[in-house]
Amino acid sequence: MLLWPAALACTLVTAPKPDVKVLPDITYATVGQEKLQLDLVLPPGPGPHPVVVCFHGGAWSAGSRKDLTRPAMLPTTAPTTASEPGILVNLARRGYAAATVSYRLAPKHKFPAQIEDAKTAVRFLRANAAKYSLDVDRVAAMGFSAGGHLALLLGTTDSSAGFDGGEHPAQSSKVQCVIDFFGPTDMALYAETPGAAEGFIAGFLGKECLTDPKVYQRASPLAYAGKSAAPTLFVHGTMDLIVPIVHSEKMLKKLKDDGVPVSMHKVPWKGHGWEDKDASRGAAMATLEFLNMHLPPKAEKK
Repeated sequence: MLLWPAALACTLVTAPKPDVKVLPDITYATVGQEKLQLDLVLPPGPGPHPVVVCFHGGAWSAGSRKDLTRPAMLPTTAPTTASEPGILVNLARRGYAAATVSYRLAPKHKFPAQIEDAKTAVRFLRANAAKYSLDVDRVAAMGFSAGGHLALLLGTTDSSAGFDGGEHPAQSSKVQCVIDFFGPTDMALYAETPGAAEGFIAGFLGKECLTDPKVYQRASPLAYAGKSAAPTLFVHGTMDLIVPIVHSEKMLKKLKDDGVPVSMHKVPWKGHGWEDKDASRGAAMATLEFLNMHLPPKAEKK
């Protein structure tokens, strides 16, 4: 699965600010012998800063948080250096603290390990808000493909879903808004796709998903969508064959019917990720408009 479109990262760039602070390889939890880490980029100024917590794609079985810190292919009018993380630095230049999070991967780790890790990372950031000058009341989740699925689960589930884990129990894993880039919302749709369930979904959910529909339901953000869900922006290519746009359309309708502030930015004729700069610019502007509305930086907070 394609991840963050490089051109989309480009369109977020403003003039370089040397006081953006990059904090890589922060361990937020240890599970068994596995260290789970995140990279954090802080804006200039004292804060407290709103936070965008980002999750990479890769069918829950591949990819890395570093996929979201690769240098962007920037226009010549906005030069950068190879050492700068692309999307994180670009968000920080807009006034947002930005984190990219590692999570345990399938098939070694089955669901719900991935969403447990995502929730733990959010609680870790809140527990360390004073250290990193973060605003605990302004946290967004952003994800791409499989990471979009995790971001949607963060925006729709509470402790009753049983995904919270045990670390930093005094902190909330609730997020104030979600930006979902082409993430699956209804896992049962893959049961209808020849070879998909056996090919990669069973590695993520376990073989029992082949015989028990409840397994799909438990992992589907659509199953938790309701009035208490966070405001959500869906960004989706109209020609996506890996995660068809019907995933976003179904959940958009459910949330809208429940009165949740939602919107969709469709990318015409694009598939699962894209490199087209014009298409990416539109998606980036929709993302920034949504963030500024629901999670404005300190200077813009009403």
